[in-house]
Amino acid sequence: MKLILNKSVLTNLVAVLIIIAGYLYPFEPDLIKSIGFFALSGAITNWLAIHMLFEKVPFLYGSGVIPNRFDEFKLAIKELMMKQFFTLENVEQFIEAEEQQGSHVLNIDPLLNAIDYDKIYKGLVTSIMESSFGAMLQMMGGEQALISLRVPFIEKMRTTLREMVESERFKDVLKQGLDSHKVGKDIVSKIETIIDKRLNELTPQLVKEMVKKIIKVHLGWLVVWGGIFGGVLGAVFSFS
Repeated sequence: MKLILNKSVLTNLVAVLIIIAGYLYPFEPDLIKSIGFFALSGAITNWLAIHMLFEKVPFLYGSGVIPNRFDEFKLAIKELMMKQFFTLENVEQFIEAEEQQGSHVLNIDPLLNAIDYDKIYKGLVTSIMESSFGAMLQMMGGEQALISLRVPFIEKMRTTLREMVESERFKDVLKQGLDSHKVGKDIVSKIETIIDKRLNELTPQLVKEMVKKIIKVHLGWLVVWGGIFGGVLGAVFSFS
């Protein structure tokens, strides 16, 4: 804001000084005054046009266009986000890329370590003891007769699970379960809901400040160029 104010004030001040010089110095006074007045006119006109974008000016129709049209700005922001960034196609491509990458970097050790193998072993022993073999095992020492099988069973179970998870068949089934199209639609829907919620929280003042912050610094140059082109036109006019 300070930079814009300085550019605007400086441009208008230079134009006023040129006008004053036209009245004080005898050398080509009409040319100098014409340049000054046209430069001042161009600078003030462009400054007023920039001001009218953000503020309502009494009796000037069309002023305050940004706060007055903030609903259209919100819709434009949503369309920009949804149609240029978070399209279903873009989200699906991202999911598929992550799936392909995940197939190479998937670390199943935490999953295998989280399995309670002792519980599986106890379940197996219970099933055996409750089966028709239970009476036979009771004569051979009962559950204690199976204790030597605990460690080999756990190691074999761990190895088998690893082979199953790392198999192509398992990966294909996992990929089919992670339907990128369905997941993508869900993600897009959630993103759209979040954007709608945030945009509904915006007020005309917030929209005005947001747009002003983005573009007003650059629009300040319109005042400068308005003064320059106005001065050039003033010089041309003085010779016509």
